[in-house]
Amino acid sequence: MKPSSTLEETLRFVQKLIPKPLYRFGQPIYHYFLAVVGTVLYGNPSRKLVVIAVTGTKGKTSTTELIAQLLRESGTKTASSSTIQFCIGGQCERNVYKMGLPGRFFVQRFLHQAVAAGCTHAVIETSSEAVKQFRHKGVALNALVFTNLAPEHIESHGSFEAYAAAKLSLAKHLERSPKQPRIIVANADDAYGQKFLDFPAEKRVAYSLRDAEPYTADDKNIRFTWRGELFSVPLPGLFNLYNCLAALSLGEALGLECSVMKRALEHMPPIAGRAERIEASQPFDVVVDYAHTMESLRALYSTFNKKRITAIIGATGGGRDQAKRAERGALAEEYAATTIITNEDPYDEDPQKIMRELAAGFKTKKPVLLLDRRAAITAALKEAKDGDAVLITGKGTDPYIMGPRGIKQVWSDAQVAREELAKLGYTK
Repeated sequence: MKPSSTLEETLRFVQKLIPKPLYRFGQPIYHYFLAVVGTVLYGNPSRKLVVIAVTGTKGKTSTTELIAQLLRESGTKTASSSTIQFCIGGQCERNVYKMGLPGRFFVQRFLHQAVAAGCTHAVIETSSEAVKQFRHKGVALNALVFTNLAPEHIESHGSFEAYAAAKLSLAKHLERSPKQPRIIVANADDAYGQKFLDFPAEKRVAYSLRDAEPYTADDKNIRFTWRGELFSVPLPGLFNLYNCLAALSLGEALGLECSVMKRALEHMPPIAGRAERIEASQPFDVVVDYAHTMESLRALYSTFNKKRITAIIGATGGGRDQAKRAERGALAEEYAATTIITNEDPYDEDPQKIMRELAAGFKTKKPVLLLDRRAAITAALKEAKDGDAVLITGKGTDPYIMGPRGIKQVWSDAQVAREELAKLGYTK
């Protein structure tokens, strides 16, 4: 699943030869060209697979992992590509690219390897950035799953409308697929759900919380009724109920048996970096989560709102979502007893400035500012009391802290939390 080093070096060399203004102007053509060449080079592998794309602002990674779990439980040899990991059959490796669908021939090479390994299905997390750079071109889809849409990546796309259009273009891409039957699964509770369902497809499936009534969700489990069956899934929060409904709806459209899907979900392992509990016999919760948008942070905080929360927050630099930093601070103040603001991915922006902008959202409580992310996690763990919840947000499974001039610090929130818990005497 690793790229060809010779090919990567050649592409980087060619890119360096092109003046930056010209490269920026011709970037769409460059990415489109790579997508077309990759499709031809690897023999159009998507034509030999059932390919399912998962898109949305939130929940697409977890939904990708859930769908792959359902398929594998049914005995289907499956490949999956998500922000967390790349899996072909039973072989998985960590995704260290900081993106769900890397470019430069990755998707075609990945699908080619899946075919060679005997897989019949592939589940691919697909972001708006991947669409913008044509990484999905040359991939013949069987199905598209839409989770939800909320303002994000506005700086990259220029407007929310352009961001939404990038997502909707995936439905257009499915419409052009030569495969039959084409399947669209969309969240009917989202304002954009019907827009996806309006696209022509042989199977158009809407899902809603109404489908799961009666249901309950807490910080450890979700329990719901679906197709007359009672499900108990070891994943926290209402957000995971939505993810389960998306996966179940797609599974049903593919013809999977309800009993098989129930068994798969009830034995679902924790999803790394997605409300992931770090267990080391400590008397308080430690949770690592990728939440970084207002909606996902609120969903996480409200899931643990019966506990005393210590929130560890940061923000990505490089001009991303600057206007929302104070809002993010205000949200943490609303839910958390203690908030520690720390470094996340500053890129070329001053990390101290980012932290001050987050702190500007606090009106009554005083946040703690600690630039060193390990020190922030350590401080939170040392102060945690029995029954508390320490929520480490923003990075999830991100493998690096991205600094100026392309500097990358190898990182894992989960591993650092385990190490610091061990120093405090907490071990399994």
